Amino acid sequence: MANPAQRKRWIMSFTSMASRIYFLLIILQIPLFRVPCRSGMCMSPIHVTSSQLIASEIFPVPVIKALLYPGAVLNGLARNMTFPKWDRVLDIYNLTNVKEASAVPDLQRLEVLAGSYFSVAGAFVGLLKPGRMSMFGSLLLVWGLVKEGILRKPVNTDPSRTVYVYPTMVFAMVCAFSMIKYDLNKAKKAAPARPIAKPLMSSAKSKLK
Repeated sequence: MANPAQRKRWIMSFTSMASRIYFLLIILQIPLFRVPCRSGMCMSPIHVTSSQLIASEIFPVPVIKALLYPGAVLNGLARNMTFPKWDRVLDIYNLTNVKEASAVPDLQRLEVLAGSYFSVAGAFVGLLKPGRMSMFGSLLLVWGLVKEGILRKPVNTDPSRTVYVYPTMVFAMVCAFSMIKYDLNKAKKAAPARPIAKPLMSSAKSKLK
């Protein structure tokens, strides 16, 4: 049977591997879902986040291109074994004129938008310190997708814009929840022990009289 030290090392290595796999799923833009967004149809949290960041002009465009480029490279190699040009990254994701696009798709799916933000941020933070941010993002994404897929909110009458969840979403959820075990174990270890109050000698003697 493994001793506590070996168990701790195993848990840390497991959560570290889960955080790295989750990071690769996000940064390489492995399709997790398909949902209408401001730039058309988005299939990854980075695509949803990037369309919103460009429209709001929060970050410089080169930063967003750097966020999108790894997934664009993987997509280019998978399709026709070519590397995409840096100048055409926004064209690949239909983000060139996203500022003029309607914000209604994003406003109707605030859970998906917020979940994408948390998922992307949690993927980067998880490389340094596995935590709960990725889990919150994944839960928000799942709730937003379930709400539209099952509850039909908002109502969608266009079959080409139907919400779809890929099986890889389950794998991403497993990785996100695996990072929570490490976070909870750290919280238990960091909890200070409460001191036990002892009666004073004078009060103890007075009670014996």
